[in-house]
Amino acid sequence: MFLGKNKHFSRTPAAGMLESVNGVEQLCQKCGLCCDSTLFADVELRAGDNAAQLCKHGLKLEKKGLRKIAFAQPCACFDGVNCRIYDDRPRRCRTFECGLLKKVDAGEMTAATALKKIASAKAKAERVRELLRLNGRRDETVALTHRYQAAMNAPVDFAEESSSENRGELMMAVNDLMQVLQRDFLKV
Repeated sequence: MFLGKNKHFSRTPAAGMLESVNGVEQLCQKCGLCCDSTLFADVELRAGDNAAQLCKHGLKLEKKGLRKIAFAQPCACFDGVNCRIYDDRPRRCRTFECGLLKKVDAGEMTAATALKKIASAKAKAERVRELLRLNGRRDETVALTHRYQAAMNAPVDFAEESSSENRGELMMAVNDLMQVLQRDFLKV
């Protein structure tokens, strides 16, 4: 039974008792794909976000287009597990819910199934990062998509077989990752 945003009740297998289950608590700390640049290259600020306070927390804000302000991913406030500024995080971060979280909270998917999908996506993202490093894109502070774009824009040395093989493998790995992200994280 759904009881509000991110909470529903489920029966514990052992006692048959009802307990509160929070999808955010079960999934987000095991994931972080929305903060580590796997899902997004940047986060645009929304009305009500305190830009000065976000800068004090260490986020580097930049103009995006004519009127938008954003900070680049991976987020400087993400420690790999938790958001260091959770209570002060931008509105976009507060409102984003991935497809897996929505399904778990709606009772359409178990947390265990979602955690397996998270682990698979994280493994695919790490494979892309490994291949990017092999292709000379080692700066982990640059968003995954920007590193991939730079790798694809670099000239190909057809005389060096490993270079073209690595690039082809990178393209296939990104395709695999994107299919998973679109299916499980970005679609409702």
